[in-house]
Amino acid sequence: MPASDTISFARGAPSLDIVDVDGLREAAVRAFESDPAGLTAYGTAIGYPPLRALIAEQHGVEPEQVVVTNGSMQADAFLFETLIEPGDTVVVEKPTYDRTLLSLDTYRGAKVEMVDLQPDGIDVEQLRARLRDGLRPKLAHIIPNFQNPAGYTLSAEKRSQLLALAEEHDFLVFEDDPYVELRFRGHRLPTMLSLDRHDRVVYASSYSKTVCPGVRVGYLVGPADLIARIVRRATDTYISPSMISQAIVYEFARSGRIRQAIETVKTALQERAERLCAALERELPEARFVAPEGGYFLWVELPEGTDVAALFEEAAERGVLIVKGTDFLLEGGENTLRLAYSGVTPDQIDEGVRRLAEAYRAVAPPAA
Repeated sequence: MPASDTISFARGAPSLDIVDVDGLREAAVRAFESDPAGLTAYGTAIGYPPLRALIAEQHGVEPEQVVVTNGSMQADAFLFETLIEPGDTVVVEKPTYDRTLLSLDTYRGAKVEMVDLQPDGIDVEQLRARLRDGLRPKLAHIIPNFQNPAGYTLSAEKRSQLLALAEEHDFLVFEDDPYVELRFRGHRLPTMLSLDRHDRVVYASSYSKTVCPGVRVGYLVGPADLIARIVRRATDTYISPSMISQAIVYEFARSGRIRQAIETVKTALQERAERLCAALERELPEARFVAPEGGYFLWVELPEGTDVAALFEEAAERGVLIVKGTDFLLEGGENTLRLAYSGVTPDQIDEGVRRLAEAYRAVAPPAA
């Protein structure tokens, strides 16, 4: 099938039609006009100082508690490199972001412990029981809003319970929150960072999901001493992140244009999520899923015995790209997949799900 006919549910990124290109162009002009010396110099590893100060203000912390990086994945990597030694135990959700597994398991040599994920977030009671049985994590990695890959959100009650467990059992919570601004249904919940009273939370977010992926601006917020250690590591790694990208983001945010851009993205995401759920119910009634309240992703479970690896190949032959659920797990998940609806138009969703259902029928297990 020609590449032009390919429909991708694989990448978690907004399509060009919902990116505020004009607003970014205007922000870039303002940035170069107002601070040409700051944009064209190396800068320091803390990031662009005005953006750092703006982020600190938004989170109610001091600027010394913030470091702005080349995307949130760079922020994650700095945190893991600073805190995690080979053999350290790290709790993650089951399933979780595949790059987190790669970073912790392959590159840091951590002992990764997966705890089941429920529609209202990580199974806190399962985690509590394992802690009582001797589990001693240094860190718990949590994606609290519209989790990647599942699309689930951690409930307010579980946020408080998780913080209490971190205090009782002496571990840090890494609140990895790039999708927080993308809620299109329901009520926004407080961050664990805002609830933290004992320096148990390190928070990360990103402008890649609200401005555009190509801007590559993320950040960490945490205890000042930990952030200082990360800044030293960043200095040794790249001297400074991109001042130009960060200054553009600062001007885009300072002008208020970012709020309009976020509303545009949220409106499009809601339409696409609703279209995807309706298409699955119509074309693939065997699929089980929870309708998302925000974010980019939908987690799909197919009947036991379904070979999603085979479905992946059949779908690709029909010009549809998906991500296998096994990519987000250390074991299991052979009947699961992730669908990203952020980068496809509503009409592409209908056609893509039709093709996906056709591919499923080619590999479906025999009826019991």
